[in-house]
Amino acid sequence: MVKTKHCSMLALAALCVFTLHAWTETKDAVQVSSAQADAEHVRMLIPGGQAVGVALKTQGVLVVSRVSGQTVRTPLRAGDVILSVQGKRIASAQELSRRVIEADADSVKLSVLRGGKTIELSAASPVSSVDGRRRLGVWVRDSTAGVGTLSYIDPQTMAYGALGHAIVDADTGGMLSVFDGAIMEADVVGVTRGESGRAGELKGSFLKEGRQIGSLIRNCTYGIYGVMRSQTDGWLYPQGLPVGDRRQAHEGAAQIISTVDEDGPQAYAVEILRCFDQNRPSQKGMILRVTDERLLEKTGGIVQGMSGSPIIQDGKLIGSLTHVYLSDPTQGYGMYIEWMLEQSDAIAAQEPEAAA
Repeated sequence: MVKTKHCSMLALAALCVFTLHAWTETKDAVQVSSAQADAEHVRMLIPGGQAVGVALKTQGVLVVSRVSGQTVRTPLRAGDVILSVQGKRIASAQELSRRVIEADADSVKLSVLRGGKTIELSAASPVSSVDGRRRLGVWVRDSTAGVGTLSYIDPQTMAYGALGHAIVDADTGGMLSVFDGAIMEADVVGVTRGESGRAGELKGSFLKEGRQIGSLIRNCTYGIYGVMRSQTDGWLYPQGLPVGDRRQAHEGAAQIISTVDEDGPQAYAVEILRCFDQNRPSQKGMILRVTDERLLEKTGGIVQGMSGSPIIQDGKLIGSLTHVYLSDPTQGYGMYIEWMLEQSDAIAAQEPEAAA
C-alpha cells in the first residue's frame, strides 16, 4: 500500500498553501508615476473580501517524500507527480496503491511529471514485510484544502480571482496542478496575531457545511481562478467599483477589505508607501502598511489567510494583498489588479459556463 500524508485543513506557515506568503523587504523596483486612465472604457468589478474555503484535487498524485528505512532506493523525488502506472492513468493515492498491487511485479513503469516535463521511470515495488503488499516507498498526496480571501467577481462573466498567489504544497513548496477543485463559503473562527519574526494566521472552517460557491479551474503564480456558481453574502460594493489602472495607484491612503472575525468583510485603512513601475505581471506591485487601529488590535496587522484581500484607492479597485513582511506584520505587498484580470479573463473566454 502506498503511504499517504494528510495535509492540514487550515493555513499553516509562511510558505504553506492558501496562506499569505511572508517575505523580507526588497527595494529593487522604480516608483511609478501617476497617470490618467482612459475614462471612455470603465470596467466594473465587485470587490470581495470574504473568507473562502478552497479544496483542490491534484492532477495525478504528488510525491511528498521518500519513506525512511527503505532497503530499495526509489528514483522518485519529492515534488514528482505520478500520472500513470503501467500505462494506466491514476487520479488518487488509493488508485496508485491499487495499480501497484495489481501489477504484482518487482518493479513498475511510471509516467511522472518532473520540472514541467513528463518522463518515464521504472520504480521498484517490493513486498512489504509488514502486510505483504507491494509498495513504492514514498509518501504521496492527492488533495489539499485551506482558507483564503476572495479578491473580486466580474459581474459580466462571473469569473473570479482570489488569493493573489499560488497554492503550493506544504512539504515540497511546489505549485499544485489542478485536476478538480472548488471554493466554498467559510467562517473565520479564530486569529493568531502576527508578531515580528512570526506571521500570524486566520483559522477558518468550511468543511462541515461544504457549500460550494464556485469552481476552481486555474492555480498559478498570481492566484486561483474559476467561475462563481452561486452568490455569497457580505458584499460591501454589490454594484461594483471601477477598475483602477496600475498607473493610477499612488502613495497615500487606501483601504483593504478583509474578513478577520464573525463580522464578515470589513474595510480597513492602509497607507500605500510605494508603487512600482511594472510592464509584466508580478506579485509585488506596491508596499502598504496597515494604519487601522481596529485591524491592528484584532490581528496585529497582515496575517496569513488575508491574501487576496482587495485594495481600494480613490473609489477604484486597484489590487489585492499578496504578502506580509516577517519583520513587520503591519506591512506587506499588493499586486496590481490588472495582472489578476489577465487570468480570470482567460477563464471567462474558455469556459462555456461563464456567461457573457
